[in-house]
Amino acid sequence: MEISGWLIFILLVQVIHGIGTWKLYVKAGRKAWEAFIPVYNGIVLMQIINRPKWWILLLFIPVINLFLFPIIWIETLRTFGKKSTIDMVLGVVTLGFYIAYVNYTQEVTYRANRDLTAPNKTMDTLGSLSFAIVVATLVHTYFIQPYTIPTSSLEKSLLVGDFLFVSKFHYGARTPMTPIAAPMVHDTLPIVKVKSYSAKPSLPYFRFPALQKIERNDIVVFNWPADTLFHMYKAADKRYDKPIDKKTNYVKRCTAIPGDKIEIKEGIVFINGKESILPERAKPQYSYKVAWDGKTPVDLDYIKKELNITDAFGQIANDTLIFSALPQSSVDRLKNIPGLTKVERIIHKETDKTIFPGTKDWNVDNLGPIYIPEAGKTVELNKETIPFYKKVIGEYEGNDLKINGDEIRINGQIATSYTFKQDYYWMMGDNRHNSLDSRYWGFVPADHIVGKPIFIWMSIDGINDGLKNWSIRWDRLFTTVSGDGQPKSYFQYFLIALAAYFAFDYFRKKKKKKEEA
Repeated sequence: MEISGWLIFILLVQVIHGIGTWKLYVKAGRKAWEAFIPVYNGIVLMQIINRPKWWILLLFIPVINLFLFPIIWIETLRTFGKKSTIDMVLGVVTLGFYIAYVNYTQEVTYRANRDLTAPNKTMDTLGSLSFAIVVATLVHTYFIQPYTIPTSSLEKSLLVGDFLFVSKFHYGARTPMTPIAAPMVHDTLPIVKVKSYSAKPSLPYFRFPALQKIERNDIVVFNWPADTLFHMYKAADKRYDKPIDKKTNYVKRCTAIPGDKIEIKEGIVFINGKESILPERAKPQYSYKVAWDGKTPVDLDYIKKELNITDAFGQIANDTLIFSALPQSSVDRLKNIPGLTKVERIIHKETDKTIFPGTKDWNVDNLGPIYIPEAGKTVELNKETIPFYKKVIGEYEGNDLKINGDEIRINGQIATSYTFKQDYYWMMGDNRHNSLDSRYWGFVPADHIVGKPIFIWMSIDGINDGLKNWSIRWDRLFTTVSGDGQPKSYFQYFLIALAAYFAFDYFRKKKKKKEEA
């Protein structure tokens, strides 16, 4: 739904609210017209039901307002003496229209100083639960979201089984585009495995001001632009288009930012003609072919254990060892193992038509140059360039794109150039030969950005191998994702602070009991 459509909808809701409640406003000593003025009528209603005025702000926050509206309907009914269980149920199941019925058919009394406590234990529990969900949803949607690393595409920097806190506010919190959705879950409800949201109505894209811009080599969480799967990480038998904010969450390293030109030569990334230098914490991995003298005994299990490359795959074929996902530190140590005579990084030479944009003789180790679209910048459109920007123009920016031979039409008009409406990014995994990233599906639009991983609070080795095979990586607990130098665990400081808190609380309570005695 466009902004104009939402404005009309909000205005209609305000009119319905006024028609359905004006008599109650009068009963409370207010003027009838106060029930019809947008926003102001909400402030007045908060005064009538004796609730904080700032609640009205929460009504404009998608998803959170789904929980607050029923609370306000119930509070309104209770304020006018309708506090039986059936009254509260009718208030919720009729989406508040029961209030209009009361407004016109019931003789009610305004209770200005009513008891604000819940009428029974059940309502008290529901009230507490609703408040907890509102707070948790607010934090989850606009501040911090938990996230689990499911794949090894950023192996060594982020491990499979790392549990992260992802900041929404660093790059600017994005308001939900699907306002009718279950809180704190993504596209699928757990256990029942059904869709967790309604695609309609939808909200236009909006992002709050950012604390910082995405920089080259930042690790970023984003919605996978190419996601057409029915369930996350599972194959689908048909295309399934999702709203942007319900596409699968991915985490990769931002290799190129808007306006850059990226090129990969022999597996080395070049940005604007210069080799991209990764930060110290980054551990890029490649596949390697290792020559074996054919005589010295080679124990693959020993090698993997000694070099801490348990995630790499090794095999012997024709006096050659093949390893994948090796960082440079492991490569250097491999060279010193007896019987291994040569360590050579594998560079793909063959053409791979699955590599973006699918029209070039490129592969994962050799591609480009590719221009990364920047908002406000214009590119020439022709037979050679249109494959790069076809999805940007038609899908990401919502234009009607038609290509007929050499003729390109955008929204019915012949086009020889195009000006981008938003920024785009190029995302890649550090595990260069085992990462589904921009090399396969192209650009990541700015409106797909979710947030910045900032903290690892838990890390479990063997997370996908069953509970009995789990083991905690203690050295990764409470480590920061970004920063200079090698990661450092702050877990011991957390334990000290926690112990100090419990000690303080113990002596405080002990002192209080002594004073009361």
